[in-house]
Amino acid sequence: MQTPVPDYLHEVLDSLREDNSGETAQYIPELANADPTPFALSITTATGSTYCAGDSDTPFSIQSISKPFAYAAAIMDRGLDHVLKTISVEASGEAFNELSLEDGTNRPKNPMINAGAIAAHSLLVGKDATAAARNQRVLDMFSSLAGRELSVDEDVYRSELTTADHNFAMAHMLRKFGILTDDVHEVVAGYTRQCSILVTVNDLSMMAATLANGGVQPVTRERIIDADTARQVMSVMAVAGMYDGAGDWLTRVGIPAKSGVSGGLVGVLPDQVGVAAFSPRLDSHGNSQRSRRIFERLSSDMDMHLFAPSHGRLDVVGVTQEGSREIFYLQGNVRFPAAAELLDLLSESDFDGAVHLDISRVYSFTKVARRMVLEALRRLRNEGRRIFLHDPLQSLANPDLGDGTFPETP
Repeated sequence: MQTPVPDYLHEVLDSLREDNSGETAQYIPELANADPTPFALSITTATGSTYCAGDSDTPFSIQSISKPFAYAAAIMDRGLDHVLKTISVEASGEAFNELSLEDGTNRPKNPMINAGAIAAHSLLVGKDATAAARNQRVLDMFSSLAGRELSVDEDVYRSELTTADHNFAMAHMLRKFGILTDDVHEVVAGYTRQCSILVTVNDLSMMAATLANGGVQPVTRERIIDADTARQVMSVMAVAGMYDGAGDWLTRVGIPAKSGVSGGLVGVLPDQVGVAAFSPRLDSHGNSQRSRRIFERLSSDMDMHLFAPSHGRLDVVGVTQEGSREIFYLQGNVRFPAAAELLDLLSESDFDGAVHLDISRVYSFTKVARRMVLEALRRLRNEGRRIFLHDPLQSLANPDLGDGTFPETP
């Protein structure tokens, strides 16, 4: 059996493919001339399973999605107290390229706007660090988060640097106020290089899943970010990641997120998943139009809103074999990650006997988890497998397999 999760992701993309509103970022020549048609979606669970659809292998420059990860590096390199003396954590309510400074301290209001991100880049490695050391720190960390060696798009870097007058102006103001102490040109060039690192949606969903997993890379199991820093970063993403649309985003979508002007959008749901989407056309806030709509759909379909009522802990307990049956156990309150893990176990099994799903210790399924489990059982039945369901609590009530038939009762 093939897991139906990619089919759902393809369905999401297909439902939004006709939305051609917006335009590519016009103020950076390389991005203005970029192909506007790529469309991709990737979800990585905190346990390391990645599901993708569309142009998931298409590389693009990370742009402002780099900001939360560089902010994490700055905190780990210099300590949170030191970083907070330089950069605040308040929503600015203004566009990403505004010089939004705090009254009295002149700190950038948060690390998700350009002024704050430039300041965060300057804090990397340590006091008196070289530009080369800061650049390498970013590339090494992002590569560890993605689980593969990343590189810089030199064409985008050169193109963006030639149009970086606004960032240079802000950096000079930050230096005037004592926020920056390093060479302005080196810091802005380094920040621009940071934004020019090439990624795919699969890279970004893995990076986001590392945050969701408290800083532990789900596949390599390497701790890259300490848990307190991961929490700090996700909190700032929630209040400021979507710029002047952050409040509307948090109330409607409820997923801590960060966008980039190349068309990427990344989101984190703690303990569950990292999500990334890519579509180059931008809306009036500088966020990807179709990527934004993807997240709205996922939030609704998958109960991903951060402040939705908790369904408690979820677990795929295990698998056993008894005679001609392979028994799969679920327990707790089942959301997307547990359902996805079950589907992986079902698809990886080479057992050809009956499938017995024991959900006697399950109290509830979210809508998407119910849909995933029933679709998996339907596919297994269509492959000729007998399906048994043990559900004394009726947590999967009316388990119609799509044609009026139901699993057998053991």
